[in-house]
Amino acid sequence: MPGLPEQRGKRASVIVVVLLLVVVSGVGAGLGAATLTAATLTQGLGVARAVAAWAVAARMPAPMPVVVHPALRPVGAAGPAPTRAGVGALLTPLVTAGGLGTLSGQVLDPATGTVLWQRDPGVALVPGSTAKLLTACAALLALNHQQRWHTTVLAGAQAGTVVLVGGGDPTLSVASPGTDSGYPGAARLDELVGQVRANSSSPVRRVLVDVSRYVGDALAPGWLPADVAGGYIAPIEPVMLDGGREDPTQENSPRVAKPATAAATELARRLGADPDTVSIGTAPPGAAVLGDVSSPPIQDLVATALRRSDNVLAEALAREVARATGAPASFSGASQAVRTVLRTHGFDVSGVTLMDGSGLSVNDAVPARVLTELLSAAAAPDKINVESADADRADADRAREQRTAALRSLLVGLPVAGGSGTLADRYSGTAASGRGWVRAKTGTLTGVTSLAGIVQDADGRVLVFALLSNGPTPASVRPRLDTLAARLRSCGCH
Repeated sequence: MPGLPEQRGKRASVIVVVLLLVVVSGVGAGLGAATLTAATLTQGLGVARAVAAWAVAARMPAPMPVVVHPALRPVGAAGPAPTRAGVGALLTPLVTAGGLGTLSGQVLDPATGTVLWQRDPGVALVPGSTAKLLTACAALLALNHQQRWHTTVLAGAQAGTVVLVGGGDPTLSVASPGTDSGYPGAARLDELVGQVRANSSSPVRRVLVDVSRYVGDALAPGWLPADVAGGYIAPIEPVMLDGGREDPTQENSPRVAKPATAAATELARRLGADPDTVSIGTAPPGAAVLGDVSSPPIQDLVATALRRSDNVLAEALAREVARATGAPASFSGASQAVRTVLRTHGFDVSGVTLMDGSGLSVNDAVPARVLTELLSAAAAPDKINVESADADRADADRAREQRTAALRSLLVGLPVAGGSGTLADRYSGTAASGRGWVRAKTGTLTGVTSLAGIVQDADGRVLVFALLSNGPTPASVRPRLDTLAARLRSCGCH
């Protein structure tokens, strides 16, 4: 039973600043990462405060702070390529030492496509949240990266009635404008309330909520109702506040049982309507739009879903992939749509079983081979430097280049070892060499531990890896997987 879903990293102000200083490099042979140490960061902040204090004492204006903008930029492509023998000599002893249960793993060089190491890469195991990589890739391939989800309020059929229409955005927040909502760039309910008040010709007395955007069950096969109360997931409906959290200030807050109704009830309260009269309903054709707010763009939502391992947001992305491909916006329709999009773009998804878009279901199964194939496409060179007179070959090369361009931003959302997201409090001890260099999606359920991402080795070569373990407790497996990825960072492996 999924009693131990994804454990998220703790928030801390130092980590937030470190994140601003992480630079991801993304063309040529792949991607690399550079970070500042905590000591350097602390020293830097001390210097900044000292300069500001001096400026005050001298009655001079303090200098403007330097703003660091994370960005994708090239790394050198001339790093020596590791060999299978070299990588095997590094990783195999760690794997054969035991403690990893049933393992499916693979390491690839995305610049050449060479498999450098593997252990049963075609065996499909329960992936946990690394399944979000499939959803994220499908979303980036099927949806416009700048698309936004709109939550609207329409005039109802009766005077004084309005209809809250779910547009798929689970990040709409009750937080006041200018305060942290937990979802960067999220729309605010207060803004929607202000628009409705300004555009309504009479006081609002009743609020209905339209949930017709999605169909089917609100909980996926393999989920437990207890996971809602546990704060890991909310019933999937096309409108909710702060991911359905009862307490929006707590990331792991219990979720509400009926998120759409809860959102409409809060809207009614803020509009001065009777919250007890909220019910499901629709607006008449051609109804006037009284309010409209929008989510962050898809590209940002994908990054947030990966970095925070947000199950609700991943499910919303999967539903939108279904809608974009003409599939039913249900769990089964979304799961099929994700596989179809990936297959259409050249990925071999044989062996993949998906019951949801988040990886929370214990009925999901994914081979490590599929995860490395996706990550390799995201980290591949921008250009395939092979001239071909064959028109079909040239078309295939252009398609792969376009696929890489669409998937490149996937890597921005990967948590940074020791720095962000679900890896913020990991990578110490034997895995310390990977801090700031490993970027990876984590996965954790009871008896399930996984890690899939990228790392730049000691020669500047970028490698992709996927490691899925089923059986032992995550507490015992997690440091072993971290150490395996960290060893790749120290690898010369020629």
